[in-house]
Amino acid sequence: MKLIHLTYVFAFAVVLAACGKEKDKDFKDNCGGKAPGGAVNIMSINQDINLGQSVVQQIESNPTEYPILDSASNPVAYGHIYRMRDNILNSGKVYYKNEFAWRIRIIRDDNTLNAFCTPGGYIYVYTGLIKYLDNETQLAGVLGHEIAHADRRHSAGQMLKQYGLSVLIDIFTNGNATQIAQIGAQLLGLSFSRSDETEADDYSVRYLYGTEYDPQGAKYFFQKISGGQRVPQFLSTHPNPDNRVANIEETWKCLGSGGNSGTFDERYQQFKNSLP
Repeated sequence: MKLIHLTYVFAFAVVLAACGKEKDKDFKDNCGGKAPGGAVNIMSINQDINLGQSVVQQIESNPTEYPILDSASNPVAYGHIYRMRDNILNSGKVYYKNEFAWRIRIIRDDNTLNAFCTPGGYIYVYTGLIKYLDNETQLAGVLGHEIAHADRRHSAGQMLKQYGLSVLIDIFTNGNATQIAQIGAQLLGLSFSRSDETEADDYSVRYLYGTEYDPQGAKYFFQKISGGQRVPQFLSTHPNPDNRVANIEETWKCLGSGGNSGTFDERYQQFKNSLP
């Protein structure tokens, strides 16, 4: 029975690859840029979205640990972060721009320097990180990095490594909502590999290149945190910002050393002032 499932999934992956050839051409560049591919294509986009929705359900059913700032009651703050998100999505370089949700929520916790994005494009940013940074370009660099984790389907890749292909196929073909929820719970504590983190840094540069922001926004973020005493939670296993700065600079130079140079300090201060 599993052999039938495996054959079906591989056939489905081949169809997806054939349908996406024209789109893939638009995402290639001379600096190693390309459309997402490889083993993650064995998991469908809908499965990524389902995993993300499972994580969202667990986060938003636990307001004690994740006190989310209500978007309707804080329209000014959300207007700022929506603008930043939309700038990145409209760069033309986010592969799954139209497939994923790219829903963004602010978590009210001034003591936590963190941001993350689930599979399927559900983005969470802590007020602690927003208030710690100096300008929009720094935060845009972080948002680009987190969007890249979802857009490059890094969680799917990590799940394949952890469970193996046959187990995941069985869960997604025969499994129930409880099993998928269990996988979603594990995603909350997932640590990405160094190669995934490097790729997310690289694509943050690509995403910002076509926006009003300096494409090296992530570099300025790393420079900011390297001089501080508080290491953000999502960097706890990758504490080498100097190496990441060098990699970001290399990608930017390869792409042509261009782009804009806006940091929007005053506008960012207005954003911070709009937070409780």
